[in-house]
Amino acid sequence: MKKCLNDKIFKMLAETAEQENTPTFVIGGFVRDCILERKTHDIDIVVQGSGIDLARSFAEKLGKDIHVSVFRNFGTAMVKYGGLEIEFVGARKESYRRNSRKPIVEDGTLEDDQKRRDFTINAMAISLNPGSYEELIDPFNGIEDIKNKILKTPLEPGRTFSDDPLRMMRAIRFATELGFKIEEETLKAIGQNAHRIEIVSKERITDELNRILLADRPSTGFRLLDKTGLLSLIFPEFLALKGVQEENGQMHKDNFYHTIQVLDNVANVSDDLWLRWATVLHDIAKPLTRKFDKKSGWTFHGHEFVGSKMVPAIFRKLKLPLNEKMKYVQKLVLLHLRPMALTSEGVSDSAVRRLVFDAGDVLEDLMLLCEADITSKNDKKVRTYRRNFQIVRQKITELEEKDAIRNFQPPVSGEEIMETFGIPPSKPVGILKDFIKDAILDGVIKNNHDEALALVLEKGKELGLKPVKK
Repeated sequence: MKKCLNDKIFKMLAETAEQENTPTFVIGGFVRDCILERKTHDIDIVVQGSGIDLARSFAEKLGKDIHVSVFRNFGTAMVKYGGLEIEFVGARKESYRRNSRKPIVEDGTLEDDQKRRDFTINAMAISLNPGSYEELIDPFNGIEDIKNKILKTPLEPGRTFSDDPLRMMRAIRFATELGFKIEEETLKAIGQNAHRIEIVSKERITDELNRILLADRPSTGFRLLDKTGLLSLIFPEFLALKGVQEENGQMHKDNFYHTIQVLDNVANVSDDLWLRWATVLHDIAKPLTRKFDKKSGWTFHGHEFVGSKMVPAIFRKLKLPLNEKMKYVQKLVLLHLRPMALTSEGVSDSAVRRLVFDAGDVLEDLMLLCEADITSKNDKKVRTYRRNFQIVRQKITELEEKDAIRNFQPPVSGEEIMETFGIPPSKPVGILKDFIKDAILDGVIKNNHDEALALVLEKGKELGLKPVKK
């Protein structure tokens, strides 16, 4: 096994534990990630005694400026040092009540503590004690499960998941992040206990959902959430995309599998969580807008508009932030068809200018989403779309350099319009500002003050306005 305790910090921890005569072990995620050769900055220390007392003694050894964060209700303490977060906790055993995932905690041994862990790969410990320093303590053979890429629970899985149903989400998250397979009985137990997820807070569920989304291949997680029945309980709007209907021999694609393919495509080019959420939600309204017409077949007219209206309610339900992140997702959902429309109808300068103007700062992410949205199995069609997207991108670059459209401010402001005609804030001011915007976007005038002011004077005359003599 790879040596995991190379950092001098572990020698200092061992010295502190020996001085305090407290059996001490590194446990959980740090051990797992070391064996997997994954970087981690979190170190969990379990002691047979008081974790808080050991944390304070360790901080004193590090130096007088080291702060100890104590969480007495949980019996834990945190020391931050050199980019590491070291958490100390006393070994414990737990029992659960049926209607709560908060355990009744008692002092315990290392063995008790390892039994309460969620998965065998997280139950391994390394000794920091004299005579057994660096010895791996692995009662559930977690190291073999790592070698075989298997995820299973230390104890009977049904009990494990019923006691703490969040572990079901964690199982799927670890399987997605690590590329592991959930052992058959463990997977079966998730399905049998899926209903227990209802006692877990939305915040904790969404934390795990976000980590699934941030994996290299998030579709794995969504397939498992669907297979186990969890998806129908935590995110039914997304599951509603699943399925294919047939009418007069015509079928539409399965929008659930399409969406998770698009999600994987986006994950290949961006690690932005909110772009990935926009991807998940870009077709969310298709079940609500699906119609069949004998002439045109299956249609989903307006699904981008309806979908953008659904975003706030979904964010609120999942306890996602109702701020600029939500508005960013809404904007991408609303605009996600626009670049695709340009590739099929020909790329006019006016249409490109309007896309640049409407998208503003999200333009590049919008293009990434739309390119990822090409999942056709027809290679010729895919090549055509990709080639046309390159044309659109080239046009955007050219027009950006020439016209400075993105997030542009009208070269003649509302204040200047009011001053020019001696009028107060009123409807004509808005009309004239729209004239300027449309004229620039349609290429009638250039984006400069002189041409815009000339247009204002001309259109103002049509509205019956007279310039004020200066």
